[in-house]
Amino acid sequence: MSNHQKACLVVVLSIIVPLTLYAQTKNNMRKSPDRPAASNPVEGLSLGLGALPLLSEAETHSISPENPTGEKGKGGMAIPNPADPDLPFSKASVDLGQGWKVRPFVKPKAGETITLMDVDGPGIIQHIWMATETNWRGNGRACVLRFYWDGEATPSVEVPMTDFFAVGHELFAPVNSVAVTVNLTSALNAYWPMPFRKHARITFTNESDKDLTLLAYQITYAKSEVPENAGYFHAQWRRAVTDRKSPVYTILDGVKGEGRYVGTFLAWTQLSDGWFGEGEVKFYIDGDDKFPTICGTGTEDYFGGSYGFPEVYTTAYQGCTLKHVGKDGPPKWSLYRWHIMDPIDFSRDLRVTIQAIGWWPNGRYQPLADDIASVAFWYQREPHVEFPKFPPLRDRWPR
Repeated sequence: MSNHQKACLVVVLSIIVPLTLYAQTKNNMRKSPDRPAASNPVEGLSLGLGALPLLSEAETHSISPENPTGEKGKGGMAIPNPADPDLPFSKASVDLGQGWKVRPFVKPKAGETITLMDVDGPGIIQHIWMATETNWRGNGRACVLRFYWDGEATPSVEVPMTDFFAVGHELFAPVNSVAVTVNLTSALNAYWPMPFRKHARITFTNESDKDLTLLAYQITYAKSEVPENAGYFHAQWRRAVTDRKSPVYTILDGVKGEGRYVGTFLAWTQLSDGWFGEGEVKFYIDGDDKFPTICGTGTEDYFGGSYGFPEVYTTAYQGCTLKHVGKDGPPKWSLYRWHIMDPIDFSRDLRVTIQAIGWWPNGRYQPLADDIASVAFWYQREPHVEFPKFPPLRDRWPR
């Protein structure tokens, strides 16, 4: 099957599968005399291309610097005032006046935390778009995103900005996937559905010692009922240098409760020459101890490749988007795998690891001491276990 045929198949499935599932839901509802005909709890969810003709009672809202609250009829209300530094395009819009692109972005100062979203539920975030500097060097990992659901004290998402969007090492690389897209020059997009029942709050912290010249963003969400069995979106960043004595990197650990694992992003920095990807990805599910339930067969296998990563690629569910072969530092890789068609369900607990091994000249495995950063993506019922302490900026810089 050619790449074009595969792409067409993905599009066809994105139409047929959601529509079929939706039709099944409707049929099941009609069969139940006790259920009101117009009470479909998934109508507000984005179910893909096939569900677009199916109308719902959801209300669409969007938060941006032009409408910070996302309220109905409140967009583009800023009045030009060249003396106000919070209105960066006042000089450009002063002749046209209110409603003409007066506040399209903000400028987070060094050390400042900005609240991007602070709304009551129920609802579902459907899309996040964000753009900052044209070059992420020095600010991609210095800027941190945190998401809080339903008034929780500790975040369910705590990830450096660029890594959240599958950009590793603060180095641009195009991503063209179902869940995340990254486009020139510095456009970051996420389409993970993120339901909340009572409240949603998203913050952006600039932990660098320099002001950002620009932060533009748009968060689109639907005010809608949330199904009872819908989990909350979580994402956690980690980083470590593996130990040659036991070169196992932990992608995720300490998760308790019922949930579903949906994605992995790795920013891998080689500290040795040669091939690095013989290690297996392992999922320890619901009490697994020494041996996992799910055990992969190699790093490139897990990320949808084979026989190494001979070239970069970005697909709907897997990608090797960056192959930085030591031009100005050690070899660096950016890799993603979305478990959208094959989510990994767990009922009590979950741990995810990957081995760092290559080859010795004698044909035996070489344990590697490599620098690996990761983002794990999953849904689960709240409350969640508090994340490990977030690393300070000095421990997040790329090599």
